Amino acid sequence: MRVKSLCSIALLVLLPSPALASGTLYYGSRAGMVVTVLSVSGLDTADAVIKTKHTRANAIEFCKEYVLKVTPQCVREELAKPLNDEIHANCQTGLFTDFFGNRLQFKGENKTANAATKYLIFDSASNQIEDGSEASGYPTNIAIFKALCPNEAPLSDE
Repeated sequence: MRVKSLCSIALLVLLPSPALASGTLYYGSRAGMVVTVLSVSGLDTADAVIKTKHTRANAIEFCKEYVLKVTPQCVREELAKPLNDEIHANCQTGLFTDFFGNRLQFKGENKTANAATKYLIFDSASNQIEDGSEASGYPTNIAIFKALCPNEAPLSDE
């Protein structure tokens, strides 16, 4: 009994983030836009990788939570979305990818007074720092970076 309790505590301590603990990770900002985590390796290193799968259950969750109706067509359309099945980060340089293959860079803590975001994320496609809005992708992208590099962007109330 004592060994089982210690193993449970050890597992809780080793899990890098709530997203990974739940077995899913958001790939977009809408309700239910999740993929299932298959494996993680090299977290907080120059070669952090999270492998995922966009499952039928994930598609059903999206249809239920965002579309508000689960239909065969909705599930098919959701599963047809072209998503990468893994994300990568170099936690030393802050470079990372999202599920669409976009290249981003974590630039550290935002030290601007009254800043809208706690951290700075540079989007190489727009050549801009994300402003914290859903439209900029910031909430999803900071969660992806935190999952890959939990010690670089510690969990906060953000």
